[in-house]
Amino acid sequence: MITGSEGIIVSHVIRLFVIKYPNYTIINLDALTYAGNLENLKDVEQQKNYHFVKGNILDAIFLDQIFQQQQITDVIHLAAESHVDRSILSPLDFVYTNIIGTVNLLNTAKKYWGGNKGQHLFYHISTDEVFGSLGDTGFFTETTAYDPRSPYSASKASSDHFVRAYHETYHLPAIVSNCSNNYGPNHFPEKLIPLFIHNIIEKKPLPVYGDGLYTRDWLYVKDHASAIDTIFHHGKVGETYNIGGFNEWKNIDLVKLLCALMDQKLGRTKGESEQLITYVKDRPGHDRRYAIDASKIKEQFGWEPSVTFEEGLSETIDWYLDNTEWLKHVTTGAYQQYYESMYSNRDI
Repeated sequence: MITGSEGIIVSHVIRLFVIKYPNYTIINLDALTYAGNLENLKDVEQQKNYHFVKGNILDAIFLDQIFQQQQITDVIHLAAESHVDRSILSPLDFVYTNIIGTVNLLNTAKKYWGGNKGQHLFYHISTDEVFGSLGDTGFFTETTAYDPRSPYSASKASSDHFVRAYHETYHLPAIVSNCSNNYGPNHFPEKLIPLFIHNIIEKKPLPVYGDGLYTRDWLYVKDHASAIDTIFHHGKVGETYNIGGFNEWKNIDLVKLLCALMDQKLGRTKGESEQLITYVKDRPGHDRRYAIDASKIKEQFGWEPSVTFEEGLSETIDWYLDNTEWLKHVTTGAYQQYYESMYSNRDI
């Protein structure tokens, strides 16, 4: 069972597993909240080994029924509230989904896997944001102390701790991985890259927080799916693995690269989209820099990113330009209200 199934990472993981492992039965569990979109997996929905189930991990009775009826052997857990800005507006939503939802899953897995735990795996996907903020040098490793700075990262840190606690206390077979910022096709346009692609298409302002010098490590989502596949099949129970892109960019440099690529692809004048850049008031608790040391997974399993950032970004832009109807579907109604609440009247 793969949870949170309609987000960017999960949809690519499910697609990979459904196609690569036809002998697996993939249960796609998702609550279809605001970022959920069944169109993300339209290309595999007719596959015999793929089954979508709508449900919420906060419903313990429902989880019990799913584990019993479907005889769940393994869990890849990605269901989460994930946007920092939303966590600042509504932290309790993140407490419920990310912490209580995870514990519900752990309890259900513990109940049904019983004395045969060695034949199962609970693989929990987390974020580099649990480690806090870095200075100008250094990297997050698997042993970096947790130091969450936002309600989102605090909720993910708590869920990580619960997974490890269940492994130690109940011997539940579990693995945790922490990833850097993902980008790629199917990404809901509240995150930087899809938001700015959409705004450039519409010639709307590009709201850059603060001075624009916040630094992130970027990971192409298809490479992340490949890493999850590798860890699921070869990772050691009880271990943690960092997944990164070896690819640091300051936000403003990334935005300028995105503008340049979009101008080329849209046939606009060079520098035209850069004129849309608008600096807005910084968000509270904004971490200055994230950077992941992914050498462990590289050294143990030979995994590394398959594309450069420029290649991945170009492919991402092409996908959005080829899927404008998808973009229209997800940028209406409640999303528009949220967008206005976050970015209107926030100029410095």
